[in-house]
Amino acid sequence: MGKMGYKQLLGISAAAALSGCAVNPEPLARSDIAATADRNFQAVDANQEPVAGPIDMYEAMARALKYNLDYKVEMMEEALKGRELDVARYDMLPQLVASGGYASRNNYSGASSLSLLSGRQSLEPSTSAEKDIFSADLGLSWDVLDFGLSYVRAKQKADEYLISQERRRKVANRIIEDVRTSYWRAVSAERLLTKLKELEGAVGTTLTNSERLAERRLSAPLTALTYQRELIDIQANIRQLQRELVIAKAQLAALMNLKPGTEFALVLPDRAQALPAIGLSGEEMMLAALRNRAELREVSYRQRINSKELDAALLSALPNIRGVIGVNYDSNDFLYNNDWLNVGARASWNVLNLFKYPAQKKAVAAQEELLRQRELALTMAVITQVNVSRARFGHLKDELDTASHQYRVQDKIMYQVRAGHRAGAMSQQTLLREEMNTLVSEVKYDIAFAAAQNAYANLFGSMGIDDFGPDISGKEDVATLANSLKQLWAARETALKVD
Repeated sequence: MGKMGYKQLLGISAAAALSGCAVNPEPLARSDIAATADRNFQAVDANQEPVAGPIDMYEAMARALKYNLDYKVEMMEEALKGRELDVARYDMLPQLVASGGYASRNNYSGASSLSLLSGRQSLEPSTSAEKDIFSADLGLSWDVLDFGLSYVRAKQKADEYLISQERRRKVANRIIEDVRTSYWRAVSAERLLTKLKELEGAVGTTLTNSERLAERRLSAPLTALTYQRELIDIQANIRQLQRELVIAKAQLAALMNLKPGTEFALVLPDRAQALPAIGLSGEEMMLAALRNRAELREVSYRQRINSKELDAALLSALPNIRGVIGVNYDSNDFLYNNDWLNVGARASWNVLNLFKYPAQKKAVAAQEELLRQRELALTMAVITQVNVSRARFGHLKDELDTASHQYRVQDKIMYQVRAGHRAGAMSQQTLLREEMNTLVSEVKYDIAFAAAQNAYANLFGSMGIDDFGPDISGKEDVATLANSLKQLWAARETALKVD
């Protein structure tokens, strides 16, 4: 091949390389976006057990822990950390490398010798290699330093996996709290929204009639306007209560990962259901929180990871020894031995790492101090949360008692007013007002009960107590998981009762 041929080949190669580097942004096609949207819409609730009947609180919890997508993200994160740990274990193994090669040329490689004494060519050109050569080797090598560093990194990956477990526990506790609150609000909505709509219709009809009477001057203007103002106030209260209740069921459906619009009914518990008593002292709850809270455990794992970073820095400062053993083959017929076994060892030492080690040690110490201060800050935050949760539960329980008392009294008043209205002793205005007050009492009681249930769950969340018992994996069917959760919470209520 002449010089011009080489230049043409070089030019073609350069043009191909440059064209390969010319990469431009390519937005997603509208058809791809539409296909992705359709696929995701179908996948969000795929492979879920259908709703077979009214849902009670424990089934709602079970569905949330089994199907909630935020919780699934944490589970997938935990699974990913487990796979990364598996990969890190392989890094500790020796390297076993197999390689093969083929080389060809259009003429023989040859050489001649030049005498250093006379300056004349001492041998005629000769070759010791064929035009076509195939070679292969299989080598096993083990690096002591790499093994030590890989062991340290694997231990750190193990702690990262444990951190992902703690984060999953934290999300599970939050979801359980949200489910309890949304469930009881949704129960209120199931009980009261129909009554509110009926009352709203009655108020609207009465308001229209009052306005017609006022226009025909069949009643005193001030009396009519005062009556209308009271009806409008009742109407505003109804709509405010509807606004608070109407989204509760949608929120519960979202927590259970049911698509918007999915029809489901709720088990409506008896309003006389009592909250469990708490028999633990404040100090006992604080100590339980310091032993169980996911945030504090995560900091402890971070401290272990940081301490292993010092081990890695120390290993990097040590000499490295690498041993090699291999089997080789070469097809060159000019070789006396076409296959052979080689063994070797090599020691190396990056001396500059000795000077870097003190700085690394100081950095690790600074990180340890930071983690220690973060641990203390979290400790104070945790015991404060426990104290606040305990106080909040006590106050909300008192508010629930007050709302219950108010509801019972209002129910008696409503009985008297209805009797008086049937006898003609009570006006329609008084009846509507007391019906509204009765519904308000019901809603206030249900909202107070939902808040107290949330506070009760928040007590366990503040103590970091897991929502899974040792016999619950989360892989069971919904009915089995719901029954396990019911037994778990029943056992907790028994354990927390005052002796």
